[in-house]
Amino acid sequence: MDLTIGPIAFFWSAETVRAFYRTLAASPARRVVIGEWVCSKRLPFWQQEIPGAVECLQAAGKEVALSTLTLITLRRERRQTEELFATGLPVEIADLGALKHLPEGMPFQVGPLVNVYNEGTLEWLARKGATRICLPPELPLASVATLAAAGAAAGLAVEVWGHGRAPLAISGRCYHARLHDRAKDSCQFVCGEDPDGRDVETLEGVPFLTVNGVQTLGHSHTTAAGQIDALREAGVSSLRLSPQIGDFAGLVRFYDRIAQGGTPRAQALAGLRRLMPQASLADGFLAGAPGASLAD
Repeated sequence: MDLTIGPIAFFWSAETVRAFYRTLAASPARRVVIGEWVCSKRLPFWQQEIPGAVECLQAAGKEVALSTLTLITLRRERRQTEELFATGLPVEIADLGALKHLPEGMPFQVGPLVNVYNEGTLEWLARKGATRICLPPELPLASVATLAAAGAAAGLAVEVWGHGRAPLAISGRCYHARLHDRAKDSCQFVCGEDPDGRDVETLEGVPFLTVNGVQTLGHSHTTAAGQIDALREAGVSSLRLSPQIGDFAGLVRFYDRIAQGGTPRAQALAGLRRLMPQASLADGFLAGAPGASLAD
């Protein structure tokens, strides 16, 4: 089982993005997905870093793919999507609307925001040319095993959400702007003030979600660290790690070690807590329990 690094969900500065991918080039991750998949308004601030990041990562032997937006609505977003397919790099679709711009016969990859919940959807995507699918993070292990078997039969790789705040929803409205009494069109990019998202609390003051511009994430960090062996037995080929602020390179090294198998669940979770002592962890989805829970 190897590692895939997903696209950056948050609004980071160009300098932070540049340093992040340079560090990632030296990591044990096998593949990296790059691109703006949350809000197209952010892209002009860091898109000039993409060619250099691709070159740096490929020079280090990484497989690199470009991601589409999760919600493609505007004309310029449709044009940007079409341009992605013209780069010559693999493209990961985060919105099925991107398939309209897919050149005939061109292979593609599928990200975790596309609802691949059953064999029929997976097989349909395979016929369209999908070569790799990252399953949605909310699937239980039994469903993952069924889809991994269907993927093997269809000749495509199946990966699962391995670490990060789970992406739960995307909207045409910007929660970050609304929190600051700003309209979406004049948001002043306030999401950049929260490089790991902004916590949302219940009326009792308990954090339970994280907002990231137009995106809603889980508050806890969803992890597959405690179920590595079961996922391998199910036929999963890769774990997806979602970028975050902090020692992300250390997280990649940690998951690379446990991805080799044989690490007991308690030991894996203890190691993750040492790396992220302030974070809450969750793996309820894989256990078929509430997603924010940590299964016994």
